[in-house]
Amino acid sequence: RFRAFSAGSFPKGAINPDAIALLERIEYPIAGLRSKSWDEFAPSDAPEMDMVITVCASAAGETCPFWPGAPLRAHWGVDDPAAAPEDQWEEAFRTAYDLLDKKAEALLKHPIETMEPGELKATLDRIGRT
Repeated sequence: RFRAFSAGSFPKGAINPDAIALLERIEYPIAGLRSKSWDEFAPSDAPEMDMVITVCASAAGETCPFWPGAPLRAHWGVDDPAAAPEDQWEEAFRTAYDLLDKKAEALLKHPIETMEPGELKATLDRIGRT
């Protein structure tokens, strides 16, 4: 139903090895994954977005770029697992993954393809608060 992208405001240039290890453990496909800036999705020739969901707990206060097509925007704050002490990264990445997975599952329970923009925005915001 969806095509999803991930990017950050200040990419490190490499994906955290603990994030890769978690994805491998849960057999999530990692081919082609790379660290990238959200600026890649701002030009007019970038993939069109229907919605943009920021997830880093600190991202809510950042200035986001212009997104072509004026997609719906929501914030689902999640603590940055890489900001945890290094000896806690494995648990922090799992916690972040589990939280985002639950939020994504909650979104997928809705008929978002047929929802009016206001209803979809309210749903995104409600999921973000849970």
